[in-house]
Amino acid sequence: MNDLIDDIRAASRQMAREWGFLRPTLAGTTYSPSAVHAIVELGRRGTLTAADLVEVLGLDKSSVSRLLTKLTEAGEITVLDSAGDARIKPLVLTEKGRRTLAAVDAFARRQVTAAASHFAPARLETVCGSLVAYAQALRANRLGVAPVPEEIRIETGYAPGVIGGVAALHMAYYAPAVGFGQVFESRVAAAVADLTSRLDRPGNQIWRAMLGDTLVGSVAIDGESMGPGIAHLRTFIVDGRMQGRGVGRRMLDDVLRYCDEQGFREIHLWTVKGLDAARHLYERAGFHLVSEAPGEQWGKPMVEQYLVRQRPQ
Repeated sequence: MNDLIDDIRAASRQMAREWGFLRPTLAGTTYSPSAVHAIVELGRRGTLTAADLVEVLGLDKSSVSRLLTKLTEAGEITVLDSAGDARIKPLVLTEKGRRTLAAVDAFARRQVTAAASHFAPARLETVCGSLVAYAQALRANRLGVAPVPEEIRIETGYAPGVIGGVAALHMAYYAPAVGFGQVFESRVAAAVADLTSRLDRPGNQIWRAMLGDTLVGSVAIDGESMGPGIAHLRTFIVDGRMQGRGVGRRMLDDVLRYCDEQGFREIHLWTVKGLDAARHLYERAGFHLVSEAPGEQWGKPMVEQYLVRQRPQ
C-alpha cells in the first residue's frame, strides 16, 4: 500500500510539472494557474459568485478577492447587476475573457491530445476513468467527505472475459505464493471454460465478484463431474487486494445456499497445504479434511488436501 501511495504522489508531482503549474503563468497566458482556473470555471458554468469560486477553487476569500480584482482590471470578467440580494454579485466573462478561454482550451487540448496519443483507445478510457475518480476523491477529502467504499457485487453466470479473468486472478495469487506456472494456469482456464459451457444444465453455476467492471473474485460449482448428489467446488479465488472485505465469505455463503437448494448432500473440493486463510474459510463453512497426500497435478510437488462438507440435516 505504501508503495502505491508513493507512486501516486510521484505521478501527481510530475503531472503538476508537466502541466506547468510550477511556472508563474499557465496555458500560454500571462496569468497565474489560479487565474486561468477561474476563467475556465466561469466559462464552463456561465456565471459564478466570489463565494462560488472560493468553493470551486479551494482558495480563501482574500485570495479570490485579489484574483477577481486583477481579472476585472484586465478586462477578462465583469460583474452583473444582482436583481435580488445586493450582496450577491454574479461574475461573467467579457468578450476578451471568452477569447482568453478559447486560447486556453486550444492550448490544453493540444497538450492532452499529444499525451493521449501514447495510449491505445481502450487504455485511454481506463486512464480517463482513473483520473476522474482520483480528482473526485481529492475534492471529497478536501471537503471532509467520509470515503464510501465502492460496493462489491456478487453476480452469477458467464460474462465476457470471465475465463481469462479467473485464470489471471489465480496466477496473480498462486505464482508468487507457491510458484505455480503455465501448467496451473492452463488447467484453471480449461476448468472454467468447461464449466461455463455447461451452465445451461442444472447444478452448474459460477459466481463472479465485481468491483465496478473489474473481476475481483470467483467460485464455481460443478454439479455433474462427481456423480449424483455431489457438488465439486472449483476455482475459488479472491483478488489479494480485496482481503478483509468479506468477499470470499459472501461468495462461499452463496455457494452453500445454492448447493443446499439444489439438494446436493455433499460438496467436495481440493486445495493445497499452506493456504491457511482459505483453509480457515472452508472450515468455517463446515468443510472437514478427509485426506492429504503429495501430488504434482498443478505442475510442481505439493501436498494436496481433500475436503468435504456434508449437507446439514
